[in-house]
Amino acid sequence: MRPAHLISILQKEFESVQHGHHTPVMLWGPPGVGKSQMVAQVAQQYGVPIIDIRLSQMEPSDLRGIPFRVEDRVEWAPPAMLPNAERHGEQGFLFLDEITSAPPSVSAAAYQLILDRRLGAYEVPKGWVIIAAGNRQGDRGVTYSMPSPLANRFSHFEVDTHLDDWVAWAFAHGIDDRVIAFLRFRPELLFDFDPAHNPVAFPSPRSWEYAHRALQKFLDSPQLLLGSLQACVGQAAGIELNAFVSNLDQLPDLDAIVRGEKVGVPKETDLQYAVATALVGHAIRAKSTPKAMEIWGNILNYAQKFPQREMGVMLVSDMHRAVGQDLFAVPQFAKWADSVAEVMLY
Repeated sequence: MRPAHLISILQKEFESVQHGHHTPVMLWGPPGVGKSQMVAQVAQQYGVPIIDIRLSQMEPSDLRGIPFRVEDRVEWAPPAMLPNAERHGEQGFLFLDEITSAPPSVSAAAYQLILDRRLGAYEVPKGWVIIAAGNRQGDRGVTYSMPSPLANRFSHFEVDTHLDDWVAWAFAHGIDDRVIAFLRFRPELLFDFDPAHNPVAFPSPRSWEYAHRALQKFLDSPQLLLGSLQACVGQAAGIELNAFVSNLDQLPDLDAIVRGEKVGVPKETDLQYAVATALVGHAIRAKSTPKAMEIWGNILNYAQKFPQREMGVMLVSDMHRAVGQDLFAVPQFAKWADSVAEVMLY
């Protein structure tokens, strides 16, 4: 399931927990596809805490707590890491990450916590959602087969990568326009992981964020840039990204496009992707300025110039996801929509 749909599911789970309709969710997927990021994003959206517990680093007693004597009986002190309404708040996310890397003895200790929302005398606060995540056995991670009693306590979702969802996330989090443009040009490299070859560095949503960081650090050091990109996304993808970035000095004047001046469209497909992505970045930065409508209108005018109308559709679709419904109020939007009506209907 694509990330945008999974985020909607997590939102529904959070909203339904107060009414007793919450079912613990298990997110399955290979490393680097953004499982943890999605949970953190939803928690941030609602302004609630997230408690991240790595069961792979625990012993069974770490969940149960420490026993102590009270008169002639033994009671248990629950660990401070578990949600507590007074310390952490009435609502939040209890995130059991790397659950498939936990030994069976630790998984067994989590059965009651996940299904009954309690461990002995301890109870998970009513407003807390329980989410787990882990890698599949074929992903070359340290994984155990999930016991059937534990699996039966979850609703299970497979996390797929989806370029449009990643692009929307990337624009919202300030990822370098050049990385976004490259992946628009080479979408199959968003995630390219072959567990049979057990690569050390490989393209994934997580590692492309690392490539973004490498560009910020080493762009002024060409002798280091290629190696740093390869260290993030692997040798082949690193070479391609480096060549793509090196070719961007042939881009037209983007500021002139934003000002509404007549500027031609590059003939090269990779440069067209770069122009379209960079213009979305300009649209986002203009959103809170008095000239937003004027700038968006000039970008919409330019979107009609691409030889392939699908390129303009991609540009405007990314703009809409980034700036929202205000784009429809721009006078040039209707003209652009008419120019691509056949493409959109098809």
